[in-house]
Amino acid sequence: MTSTHLTSILRRNSMLLILLALYVLVATTAQGFFTIDNQLNILRNIAVPGMIAFGMALVIIVGEIDLSVGSMVAVSACLTAWLVDKLSGGALEPAAWTVILAFVGTLLFAASIGLMAGLLRQKISVPTFITTLAMMATLAGLANLITGGVPISSFPSWYYFIGSGRLLGVPVPVYLLAIAFAITFTISNFTALGRSIYAVGGNMEAARLSGINVWRTKIICLMMTSVFAATGGIIYSSLVNAGNPTIARGLELEVISAVIIGGISLFGGKGTIWGAFIGVLFLGVLLNAMTLWGFNPYVQQVIKGGLILAAVFINFFIDRK
Repeated sequence: MTSTHLTSILRRNSMLLILLALYVLVATTAQGFFTIDNQLNILRNIAVPGMIAFGMALVIIVGEIDLSVGSMVAVSACLTAWLVDKLSGGALEPAAWTVILAFVGTLLFAASIGLMAGLLRQKISVPTFITTLAMMATLAGLANLITGGVPISSFPSWYYFIGSGRLLGVPVPVYLLAIAFAITFTISNFTALGRSIYAVGGNMEAARLSGINVWRTKIICLMMTSVFAATGGIIYSSLVNAGNPTIARGLELEVISAVIIGGISLFGGKGTIWGAFIGVLFLGVLLNAMTLWGFNPYVQQVIKGGLILAAVFINFFIDRK
């Protein structure tokens, strides 16, 4: 094997090697880490940031960014609870159809927010960094406005199953994570839309001249990310059995960190959904390990930030070489 081939392998799999090294370290130093229950617990914990990271990966590859996903999670949880409450007339045990309609309404709302961000980018050239930053504050305020700052508990008794239930021993959120991965992986690797995403992110003008509908591609990615964030809000509302406006604060930073760790370039046109999964799993394993080691929560934040920086640097260095 030549040095060129070795460098190529390292470049493609650098973050995976780092993740495997972390697994070995934790498995040998933290009791109970490598059990099936703990591994499923890690996957359950990364389900929401993971599915949002898959959407964010497409957004960043296409050359944009979405800073509103954390607030979208919060407002979606609150909106779902509010819709169930209104549609059921405040019943103690709302009918299933009210929950389904609430889901549909929440996902349509999320899609419209993604559409709005895309249209503002297209029509008046407002960078999505600015647009979604403004939406982050607006949606957070809307979540508090919907609930009056007080969590809304209006769900039926079976609702907990979405966030806390298990099928064949596997947590339901893990299935939702797998579905989100399958959708985005298929789109990015096997569809014309996926090829368009990479082309637009790599060189928008060249993509336009080759006949690709640049703005439609960008808008679809932004809408998908918003819908994934709204799905995350539904999962969180099930976990706490309420629409709480304070959930998911800072989640957008965790998601973007995972995407960058996974090797996706902030300049667009480069990265994979598999890389995004490796990035979010790295953060999930790291947090789980520090909990098992008994680290102080504040110390965890410092170590997490330092290791994220180190992982990004190593990934950048290998890629540059």
